[in-house]
Amino acid sequence: MPSTDLYETLSSLLNPLSLSGRHRSTSEISDGLKRIRRIVLTEGIPEVAGKPSLRPKIWKLMLKVENLNAEDYLRWVSMGPSSDSHKIKNDTFRTLATDTQFKGKVKEDMLIRLLEAFVWKITSSELEDEGQPFKYVQGMNVLSAPFLYAMPSQLEAFACFSTFIENGCPLYVQPSLKGVHEGLKLLDKCLEIVDQELYDQLSSKNLKAEIYAFPSVMTLCACTPPLEEVLKLWDFLLAFGLHLNVLCVIAQLLLMRQELMDSPSPMKILRTFPPLDARPIIGITVALVKDIPEDLYRELVNHPFTA
Repeated sequence: MPSTDLYETLSSLLNPLSLSGRHRSTSEISDGLKRIRRIVLTEGIPEVAGKPSLRPKIWKLMLKVENLNAEDYLRWVSMGPSSDSHKIKNDTFRTLATDTQFKGKVKEDMLIRLLEAFVWKITSSELEDEGQPFKYVQGMNVLSAPFLYAMPSQLEAFACFSTFIENGCPLYVQPSLKGVHEGLKLLDKCLEIVDQELYDQLSSKNLKAEIYAFPSVMTLCACTPPLEEVLKLWDFLLAFGLHLNVLCVIAQLLLMRQELMDSPSPMKILRTFPPLDARPIIGITVALVKDIPEDLYRELVNHPFTA
């Protein structure tokens, strides 16, 4: 389908699916969501010159971000530097540092403001009373970057980022990075099932996922440029589940499989993953899902948020 037609189709699906559109029946909303997910999977979100990107609407829909509370956000911003301010400023200046497109649109002070506000939010008394299991950790700067780049306002970026962290991957931002380490263990288990030979080759060099895949798992591949391809991969992950990032990393290994099998020092290759190419990675990931046993897949689905 031509991009313009695809854009119009998605636009028409998104309008009645506005989360405030209570007049729509549950089945209509469910069917619409399925169609949007199918388009994201098979075609990707189209970009049409002269028309606003549909990505912000789709991301907010997938994250179930209904309300933008400007008052709370401005209050948290006004509280200034948090107790984690030194950690934040240690990270923000190097966030996607080589990406000129990102640097041209997202200034460091925007990253600092969003992350400081988030720290104030999660350390506020009402959240402490709920025993929230996360705080600021290294890597959150990279996880916030796609939202600041893709969303039309900092308020929308903050709302999406907060929901993404709190509901999507809270165990990834525990001080112990429990969810990340679990994801890395699951990566090894899944790789052994889908490609025993490659798993054995890497294992023979003492290359477990903890050694070569930590940044990719922790940042949901946002550490691998280019950013435009990261956004396409995140379209897929937000539509179908953040847990699939583990399989997306395996897909990248499979795309460089021959090189890894032939190399006497595979770590030299794995030290810097090749530029991200979202469409083949998504295609391989979808194919891998059917090879994962049901009990292991259940662990995969739960690992970002269930201890």
